[in-house]
Amino acid sequence: MDKRVLVLNLDHSPIAIVTVQKALVLSILEKVNCLSYYETLIVRTVSREFRYPAVIRLNEYKNIPYKGVILNRANIFRRDGQQCQYCGAVKNLTIDHIIPKSKGGKTNWTNLITACNRCNVYKGDKTPEQAGLKLMNEPFRPTLAFFIAEYAERHAEEWMPFLDFRTV
Repeated sequence: MDKRVLVLNLDHSPIAIVTVQKALVLSILEKVNCLSYYETLIVRTVSREFRYPAVIRLNEYKNIPYKGVILNRANIFRRDGQQCQYCGAVKNLTIDHIIPKSKGGKTNWTNLITACNRCNVYKGDKTPEQAGLKLMNEPFRPTLAFFIAEYAERHAEEWMPFLDFRTV
């Protein structure tokens, strides 16, 4: 039972990822409706069989204050696909301020990118234009759904129809 289950609020917004065991308990207690199942996976008990839930929706709306995705090194690397946004390198990665802090650049999602050490040192205390560098992708503030979709692409394609991973 190593599969995970996507939990949606009543308005279909993603709020959690839980184990199959937790999803089955919520289903038996009639707190959720199952919207999608994993195709060939079944849980058998002595007297019953249950299909593996893939996506469940709460029967009651839960007000969960959303504070956004935490701005940290690991999440910036994940957003940028674990590669330098100037040259595409995947080794010796670090964080770069597009507009340097010394020139008024802020520490936020739209000013931080993943850069390899070589490009970061080459760029130095300049903007990418001043250093003659071009960004591969424009930085953005990711949503929780963006990271859930990243997980789903590798482990749970059944989730994809329920995810809207546009940025905010």
